[in-house]
Amino acid sequence: MKAYKTDFDSYKDQKVTAFHLENDNGVRITVLDQGGIIAEISVPTENGQHKNMLLQYPHTADYYANPFYVNMMIGTAAGRIKNGQFKVSGKTIQVTPNEGHNTLHGGPNGFHSVNWNGELKSSDSYTRIILKHHFNSNPGDFPAISVTVTYTLKNDNTFRVQFTGESDETTIFNPTYHTYFNVGDEPTIKNQILQLNSHRHMDVDTEKIPTGKLLDNINTPFDFTTPQKLGTAIDKMQDTTEKGFDDIFEVEPSLTDQTIAKLSDTISNRSVTLHSSRNGLVVFTANSFTPDMNLTIGHGAPYMGIALEAQNLSDATRFENFGDITLQPGVPKSYEIMYQLTF
Repeated sequence: MKAYKTDFDSYKDQKVTAFHLENDNGVRITVLDQGGIIAEISVPTENGQHKNMLLQYPHTADYYANPFYVNMMIGTAAGRIKNGQFKVSGKTIQVTPNEGHNTLHGGPNGFHSVNWNGELKSSDSYTRIILKHHFNSNPGDFPAISVTVTYTLKNDNTFRVQFTGESDETTIFNPTYHTYFNVGDEPTIKNQILQLNSHRHMDVDTEKIPTGKLLDNINTPFDFTTPQKLGTAIDKMQDTTEKGFDDIFEVEPSLTDQTIAKLSDTISNRSVTLHSSRNGLVVFTANSFTPDMNLTIGHGAPYMGIALEAQNLSDATRFENFGDITLQPGVPKSYEIMYQLTF
């Protein structure tokens, strides 16, 4: 197993370092210290090459040149917070909006925006990256929080991301990863198969803010309880504004291994299975990707990837049944997303 780092490029006059992990089966992981961007989850192919199952940009600046958070670390709170306000311990906290009146994905100074301190560790059984950053509480920011994110690759082809947050005052903590997958070799994900452990999805208003209602998936394009071809489901969404999915599913982690989702390609026999203990998963089928996105595989286009973002249901402090995303003073809280890779 290998763990090493290289110079990637620079962003805003600061050097960007790429941290690399590789297991004995040839699985490769690359994480950038800028924004915690996961640039690579690659697996070997039959012709001796490697397939990056994530969409990828050639330069750090490219990731920030569009609003789609491609493969970025998301926090302090994933999703949208109505009017940039949330209440914890009887106190209303106002944070800076960055999407109209609302705050999206931790706001302008979220986890995606900073350069993290990184280190590598390895042993006979794993390789590991550890990123750390302390976020100060400036006006308009979330309360101060110290965050450690640990990335672990093992020889069973599991890739685990663990987020740990700790604060001196009550705040919220609902991190995720905005990873965009295309596990096949075709230019879109339409022939790939998605299965979700989900029976409901969140109702949202015209600004994509949760209303508090959960809608049944059965007999709708949202029903992925049995494996469904993404193109078939997307075709049924063409009369919607999105013309695809940009939705938060309520997921029910399996009791045996906390599986919540599986994306697979029957032609290449590649798949990624997501495991998480939390109750939410955002599914975005890249409906609004644009040609000015210069990815390594070509210009941006709808449906060229699918974002799968394991998290807690968004804006949970406003709704009693959405789960607890509070972080209490001096009490660290951790969440994990595990990606099981098959090839």
